[in-house]
Amino acid sequence: MTRAELIKQAEHIVCQDREDQYGKPENNFSLIAEFWSAYLGKEVKVGNVAMMMCLLKIARSVSGKAKEDNYVDLIGYAACAGEVTL
Repeated sequence: MTRAELIKQAEHIVCQDREDQYGKPENNFSLIAEFWSAYLGKEVKVGNVAMMMCLLKIARSVSGKAKEDNYVDLIGYAACAGEVTL
């Protein structure tokens, strides 16, 4: 799969499929940040959620068999991190 295809697939997933299923990423990440903050006993910011999800996908790609899904999701999470942080 080419990088353009990976980016296009990530765009479709983030901007359509996942948004239809879970709502806007910033709202979902805000909720996750609240849960993680309560669990950890310290504040987790929305941008941290997106970046930690990137790290999850990086860890999966390093520790497991290479899967297209990990790279597509990584692109999507990175784009979401940029949107909620910048």
